[in-house]
Amino acid sequence: MVAGSPPLYGVRVLEFAGLAPGPFAGLLLADYGATVLRLDRAIPNSTHTPNPPPPTPDQLTRRKSSIAVDIKSSGGVALIKTLLHHVDVVIDPFRPGVLEKAGLGPSEVMMKINPKLIVGRMTGFRRDGKYSLMAGHDINYIAVSGVLSMLGRKGEKPYPPGNILGDFAGGGMICFVGILLALIGRQQSGRGQVVEANMVDGSAILATMPRLAMNSETWGGERGTNRLDGGCPYYGTYETKDGKYMAVGALEPQFFAALLKGLSIPASSIPGDRENRNTWPWIYENFTRIFKSKTRKEWEDIFDGTDACCTPVLTQWELRDGGYQQRPAVTLRDTPAYAIADEKEKLDIPEVRGQSIGVEGEGWSEEGLSPSVGGEEILGRWMGWKKGRGYDVQNGGLVKSEGARL
Repeated sequence: MVAGSPPLYGVRVLEFAGLAPGPFAGLLLADYGATVLRLDRAIPNSTHTPNPPPPTPDQLTRRKSSIAVDIKSSGGVALIKTLLHHVDVVIDPFRPGVLEKAGLGPSEVMMKINPKLIVGRMTGFRRDGKYSLMAGHDINYIAVSGVLSMLGRKGEKPYPPGNILGDFAGGGMICFVGILLALIGRQQSGRGQVVEANMVDGSAILATMPRLAMNSETWGGERGTNRLDGGCPYYGTYETKDGKYMAVGALEPQFFAALLKGLSIPASSIPGDRENRNTWPWIYENFTRIFKSKTRKEWEDIFDGTDACCTPVLTQWELRDGGYQQRPAVTLRDTPAYAIADEKEKLDIPEVRGQSIGVEGEGWSEEGLSPSVGGEEILGRWMGWKKGRGYDVQNGGLVKSEGARL
């Protein structure tokens, strides 16, 4: 079967430059076919010259291009307003009020220019909450959402899980979903809308299951004492002889039995019901001792192919050095995403690996995107513009030319 175009092919996106959640939403849109044009800050005598500046810190730039625009200049704002007639989605990564101050308020200005426009707004705190005007990072957003309080060992302080839950899962991914929902809604109504995502609500919704389980045995105790947060000995990690780790998730009785078999522990030796929390210390101590008796590779050989729910804890470096192939987040059988890594020699199934050739770095490294690189070509494709006809360059930023047509 010949794969069809990616599902977002033809969707045009303007992404105001930012870090983490906004760019991640743009990256996902690009992976599934959208053309994403990043709007960077203008740098006089640097952007839009033959010698552009080095890449920005943003590494979430797969398949994106850039133009530089000074949103404090009337010519730059005029250029953006003209572009709005020709795009489907705008990603706003700024704190509340930034676009409004620039004269680009989504409801007041943008959607009056283009009623079909979808504006994805990504903030950390809620726009209508007590912290709305404060600076913050992932740790702060998941802290006030209640999620951070659940993470960590018993008797220890809460432990932040990098910036995965706030910036990426509760932020960029939720914003991406909101944009997709708005695109579906536009098919029905013919109108765009403002999509407001924030990392407090986004991370909170990810914790739906533990929140609903607060009054049950599953998640009713203090942090680090529950079935799924490190308190249960058959749902956790164990160090091996070589200083590596195995992950155990043998919750169901049949899986627990397979785990005991692999560990050579007779079920009759356990001093009580495994569901009884008084038995957990004995199980934990013996699992800890036994897992340290063999290397991770030896445990892999024992548990691979079984239903013991026991797997190695692989590091990113191991996966990269072992040639692990990055793939799109979701497999679409008829309209696959673009490929991240070129797996053609290993797996000639486009709907699984994605279509087209992979990107440089294959998902393990990214050189980034220099401000103003590649974007003028996009303007040519979208608008039929070229320098001097449609736009000019002033102080390193693009501005609308006099007499430029929509």
